[in-house]
Amino acid sequence: MSETKVYNDYFFDEPVFDLHDGGYVPLEKVDMPDHPLNIPAALKPDRVEGNDVYYTITAQEGETQILPGAKTKTWGYNASLLGQTIVLKQGVHYHVHLVNELPEVTTFHWHGLNVTGPIVDGGPHAPVYPGGSRDIDFTLDQPAQTDWIHPHPCPNTARQVWNGLAAAVVVTDDEEAKLPFPRNYGVDDIPVILQDRSYHDNQLDYKKDYDVDGTLGKYALVNGTINGVFDVTTQRVRLRILNGSDRREWRLHFDDNHEFTQIASDGGTLPEPVKLTKLMLTCAERAEVILDFGDKKPGDVVTLMSDDMPIMKFKIGQYAPDDTKLPEHLTTINAPKVTPGLPVTRTVMSGMDDQVRLDGKLFDMQRIDRRQKIGDTVLWDVVNTNEMDGGMIHPFHMHGCQFLVISRNGKEPYPNEHGWKDTVGVNAGETVRIAVQFTKFGVYMYHCHILEHEDTGMMAQIEAYDPDHEHKYHLLSMDEMNHPKNK
Repeated sequence: MSETKVYNDYFFDEPVFDLHDGGYVPLEKVDMPDHPLNIPAALKPDRVEGNDVYYTITAQEGETQILPGAKTKTWGYNASLLGQTIVLKQGVHYHVHLVNELPEVTTFHWHGLNVTGPIVDGGPHAPVYPGGSRDIDFTLDQPAQTDWIHPHPCPNTARQVWNGLAAAVVVTDDEEAKLPFPRNYGVDDIPVILQDRSYHDNQLDYKKDYDVDGTLGKYALVNGTINGVFDVTTQRVRLRILNGSDRREWRLHFDDNHEFTQIASDGGTLPEPVKLTKLMLTCAERAEVILDFGDKKPGDVVTLMSDDMPIMKFKIGQYAPDDTKLPEHLTTINAPKVTPGLPVTRTVMSGMDDQVRLDGKLFDMQRIDRRQKIGDTVLWDVVNTNEMDGGMIHPFHMHGCQFLVISRNGKEPYPNEHGWKDTVGVNAGETVRIAVQFTKFGVYMYHCHILEHEDTGMMAQIEAYDPDHEHKYHLLSMDEMNHPKNK
């Protein structure tokens, strides 16, 4: 095997990292003992009938021991905080019973799943009211990847995520299963959900911590655990890392500069493995990485850092030697050909604070901003007009599809951006070109994934249409979503 380059760079533009923002809240250490890292249980199906699998997902209130002393009132999916991990397989037909036991309206958005919109996708047009439920079903037809489920009710997405609603979704398929990746869930294949929170007498107070440019917390949580420790029992460990924060960018590295290998991004396996010592994720981005602890001995401790703050530890135990090597080529990305004769779609993210806009407008739930034919592959130029001096990175997310990053300001995308993605961080003053194709009909959101920006109105809607089959939609107003007339 040829010598593989190791990247020691966060790639994004340092002058617009969130730590330069005037409202930045730096992470602080918590003076409390280490705790075993919470590994969410895998959600069990209600029943399985051949190729049909039935799940119930309940948004619920609860209490969680996060800090010493009083428990924190939190929200979660089938759990008091975050949620049980939902495992899906390509080709299986899923029936999902969505239940809302919260005191307010919510939705269940499948971030990263290629499903019809707006109802199955779970955007703001698919409310589930307190004490109510909704039934959806879909056949999964996308490759193995790490996605997530979170609420998407306008304008309360950020607060509901802050309260704890976020769960990992693990998609599997037969092709990825042939690759030499760790995949024993909870042992050598673990979710790493990164969030930050502040507490007031051990309780969340979103209003007190709110920042219109993105709410930040003082303490780092991994899977809802502060000062978490994962006991390593295998030489190789796969981390499914999700930036589940409202605003914070995570700049990850290990205290010993340990190398790791990224094998997948938002939409699944990368064409080639990418070796790194640093990894930066903007809001909602995912990265799957493999750590090899073959140079460590039992009793050693390796610490995962974000900037200069330790966020979790890996405590090395006894493990069997493992000489598994990754192939130089992991998968072939069959990039769709751009449909000839179509103009480049240009969408502009502008402003900061309460002046954020998408294409100069604020979100209107009853307005369709764009239309794109199912099956067409269209180039989109995603523009961030912020100034480099004092501007910020805006993470751009599209529902209902995975896209390919073609270029950044006309240059190559970052080395770990050559796979499918649904979220891409766009630097200030930058244009990111992506290739977008929809394969399912629906009305879908596209927006900045700084959750407070999304709630403020930095969001728009696109209809993916089939010229041979007309689909009609009842697009709710924000008032109707929050205050149904027939309720």
